[in-house]
Amino acid sequence: MLLMVGLGNPGPQYEGNRHNIGFMAVDEIARALSFGPWSKKFHGEIAEGVIEGRKVILLKPLTFMNDSGRSVQAAAAFYKIPPADILVFHDELDLPPGKVRVKLGGGHGGHNGLRSIDAHLGKDYRRVRLGIGHPGSKERVNPHVLGDFAKVDRDWLEPLLDEIARHAGPLVKGEDAVFMNRLSLATGGSQEPTGAKGAAPQPAAKGQSHIRQARTGGKPALPATGPMAGMLKKLFGGD
Repeated sequence: MLLMVGLGNPGPQYEGNRHNIGFMAVDEIARALSFGPWSKKFHGEIAEGVIEGRKVILLKPLTFMNDSGRSVQAAAAFYKIPPADILVFHDELDLPPGKVRVKLGGGHGGHNGLRSIDAHLGKDYRRVRLGIGHPGSKERVNPHVLGDFAKVDRDWLEPLLDEIARHAGPLVKGEDAVFMNRLSLATGGSQEPTGAKGAAPQPAAKGQSHIRQARTGGKPALPATGPMAGMLKKLFGGD
């Protein structure tokens, strides 16, 4: 059994906050993968389902961020789930918006939700770090994380959440590198990390047509002979 935890703050006033991207991720997993209904338990809300043949419990703590560990510990104790089988989705200031990294253990980096979980369970659980970007100065951090995503952010946020749910299988199987690789490719990022076992290959760059080359700037390389040569030279001003 795997416990997937999304971190956030409860209540409609926080729904669109950057700090609530963890809630958003598990909500989309529950919706896209047809989990059961949410019910209140363990100082939070839980939903049950199956991914890749493995039972998964989704948890959204309703204790507010600073006390998330109390909810996670209660659920883990009831289901007898060790920290190694706990996966926490959370916002990450130190990653650009839309970037995702998965890691096992480590520090909390000032994140109060992780700090609380560390205090209750230790550090040996997996974290899915969802980049929200840094506002640039320490004084602007709180307004940034507790502010709503801007409308323009939806251009990357909604596809990212869709792809997290779509590629949840590798996460459940412990194939974190594969998950990151597929997610990066699916959302238009670079292939990271390279060499992940089972990762989809990087698509080969497509050649541009002569007309597209002309539209995107620079003089295209025109064929010297053949049925298209004369027409293309007239069209693009070739000698």
